[in-house]
Amino acid sequence: MSDLQTQFEAAAVAAQNLPKRPDNDTLLKLYSLYKQATTGDVQGKRPGFTNPVGRAKYDAWKKIKGLGQEDAMQQYIDLVAGLQNA
Repeated sequence: MSDLQTQFEAAAVAAQNLPKRPDNDTLLKLYSLYKQATTGDVQGKRPGFTNPVGRAKYDAWKKIKGLGQEDAMQQYIDLVAGLQNA
């Protein structure tokens, strides 16, 4: 397992135990970076208007389409580290 993968997994655990709940925009960024790092580019259809949370998540993930998985991991690690120190 690569060092980046290990750091990413540690950041994912740390994200669950942040001292303060991030705002919604930050949560969407965390979600989209995590999905991009673990799954790759957005897949499937955009949820309908009756699912606003699903639509927001889908849209956030779609915004970073094309970002490499390793880059997404590093950005996720950096974002979680910043939130821990906030």
